[in-house]
Amino acid sequence: MEWKKCYLDVILVPLGFAVMLGYHVWLWHMVRTQPLATIIGTNAIGRKLWVSAMMKDNDKKNILAVQTLRNTIMGSTLMATTSILLCSGLAAVISSTYSVKKPLNDTVYGAHGEFMVALKYVTVLLLFLFSFMCHSLSIRFVNQVNFLINCPQGLEMFNDIITPNYISDLLEKGFTLNTVGNRLFYSALPFLLWIFGPVLVFLCSLTLVPVLYNIDFLFPKGKGDNDTDCCVKDVTIV
Repeated sequence: MEWKKCYLDVILVPLGFAVMLGYHVWLWHMVRTQPLATIIGTNAIGRKLWVSAMMKDNDKKNILAVQTLRNTIMGSTLMATTSILLCSGLAAVISSTYSVKKPLNDTVYGAHGEFMVALKYVTVLLLFLFSFMCHSLSIRFVNQVNFLINCPQGLEMFNDIITPNYISDLLEKGFTLNTVGNRLFYSALPFLLWIFGPVLVFLCSLTLVPVLYNIDFLFPKGKGDNDTDCCVKDVTIV
């Protein structure tokens, strides 16, 4: 059976994608079951306590709440702007006839057909586009929190609706979308290297996993402090 160039793409690219997907599925499981072992879970608990503190003493801390949320919106805006600019650049490259699109047949492994080249660019384009969408939705939810967190607490008709739990849920949705948008942005790096061959996709995926592990976890699995679990039973991680 003849070995074809496309076999490397068929094997290594899905394998690299499976490595990244498997890590994030495991990370999601750890956030749900052992939130204090992960930075995502610990930050979610801290944000819930922060919302309660801001609303409890809103007369003195309203400016602090607005400034903090404004900084969060600025970060999401920066990532959304970067993502859409990269989308525009990739769209310009796809629609152009520049030689930069032509593969280096002598140095790049994998398939080099027109369909495969188009698939590489479209895959990266979609990742950046979905990253932009997640960051845009994140800005929407954080903007809602920016208004609701300063609502007066003396109105009886709204006391049962605009509660700290409701605002915390909105804030967690915003930060969850922000996290998903960042991860899509990071995942675009291996697929961007796919332009230069499938081997780099697989190697970059293997490299990203330990890097993300050191970013996502506070301490090794199973080393969490069980005595603090009772303090977070009422905290819901989105």
